[in-house]
Amino acid sequence: MSRSSAKPRQLTGKVVLASLVAFFGVVFGVNGLMMTLAIKTLPGTEVDSAYAASLGYENEIAAARDQEVRGWKVDARLTREPDGKAMLRVEARDKAGLPLTGLSFVGRLERPADKQFDREILLAELGGGVYQGGLTELMPGRWDLVLEGDQSAVRMFLSKNRLKLD
Repeated sequence: MSRSSAKPRQLTGKVVLASLVAFFGVVFGVNGLMMTLAIKTLPGTEVDSAYAASLGYENEIAAARDQEVRGWKVDARLTREPDGKAMLRVEARDKAGLPLTGLSFVGRLERPADKQFDREILLAELGGGVYQGGLTELMPGRWDLVLEGDQSAVRMFLSKNRLKLD
C-alpha cells in the first residue's frame, strides 16, 4: 500500500480570518432576522401610556369593591353552534338570585398572544336576566373573555376569564 502524497492544507491567517468573519456573519444575520420577526409580530402593549393607566387605578379599585358589594352572579358560556357561529350567553342575577334586567352587556374576545384577532360581541337582552350574542368566523383556541355590564352608561360589572373554544 502506498500512502497518499497529498500535503495537508495549511492553516493560515487568511483562512482563520475568513472562518471568523463567516461564523459571526451567520450569528449576526440570524440575530437580525429573529429581532425583525419579533418586532413585526409583537402585537403591542396593553396600554398606550402606563402613567395614564396608573392615574385611573384608584377608580378601578373602587369599582371592583363596589362590584363585590353588589354580589352579582354572572355566568357566561361561549359555545360553537352547528353552523360554526360562536354564541355567547350570559345569565346575570343579583345577590338574592333575582334576574338582572335593563343592563347593556358587551363581550370582548381577546387572543392572549395576538391583539389583531380581538373581536367584540354585543349582547341583546332576551329577558329573565339572559343576554346573548354571536360571532361568525371565530377561530378555535384560547381566548380571554372580557365581559362588561353597563347600566345608564356606568360600568356595573367587569370580569376577565380565559376560555377555550373548539
